[in-house]
Amino acid sequence: MAATELRSRFVNAGGVRTHYSEAGGNGPVVVLCHGGGAGSSGAAGFGSVMPALAEHFQVYALDSVGGYGETDPFVPATRGIQSRVEHLADFIDALCLDDICIAGNSQGAWVAAKYAIEHPDRVKKLFLVASSTIANAMGIQGEETEGMRALRAYDGTADAMRRLLEALLYDKSVITDDLVNLRNAAATRPGARDAAKTFMEGTIKYTRDPNFKLTFDMTHTLPNLKIPTTFIWGAEDRFAPPELGHQLEKLLPNIPFEYIPKGGHQVQNDQPQVVADRMIKFFQS
Repeated sequence: MAATELRSRFVNAGGVRTHYSEAGGNGPVVVLCHGGGAGSSGAAGFGSVMPALAEHFQVYALDSVGGYGETDPFVPATRGIQSRVEHLADFIDALCLDDICIAGNSQGAWVAAKYAIEHPDRVKKLFLVASSTIANAMGIQGEETEGMRALRAYDGTADAMRRLLEALLYDKSVITDDLVNLRNAAATRPGARDAAKTFMEGTIKYTRDPNFKLTFDMTHTLPNLKIPTTFIWGAEDRFAPPELGHQLEKLLPNIPFEYIPKGGHQVQNDQPQVVADRMIKFFQS
């Protein structure tokens, strides 16, 4: 893996002071969307693959609204995950990005896919990673998993954050004290817990209220998306099990799926070189 350092940046995106990590030079643009767990951020979600991607692309990984990373937590994400899509659109506009390749993990995969559905003229390729949120949007309701229980049990302590990461990752050596402390600090900084509560309430309303649920649903939009798309899944995912991916695969016959051995829910952090190679090959094809 390349040794490129990530650069920390801020931009005003739709009135939101937005933090993002970037790497690379003047190549084609890749935008990365992190998952929805406590303490998530662009760097925590995709920092392991960004150096390799930076050898070929200009890479951006934003911290979303909802109390994530270092983005302003005092801007309420009242529409939950749809607020993330709107924030992503503002971020892309603020940086004047176009003809982008976009990737997302877990909840971030739904965000990336929804942005592509709403802005097909801006997106060249779509790379999706292990998403129970997309499965739900396609009408699949999986069983409660160990990872989901660990996410709900997070109480703001470092021990709870470690347990959450142990449920998200297959390779436990990746779970360093620095990573635990970084994510826990982001999740407990002033305003973050209230932001996460507002975000969760907005997401529940957006995904369950009949007045909004139709715009969460992807049963008719994702299968008909014309943008080249691929899906990968960790073969040892304990948050969104591979069985969920196999069910989803049957509903998306035009999208190839691959299951990566020794990979958990954040397979890009368990197998960074493997995933980076897949992303580079797909984005350059």
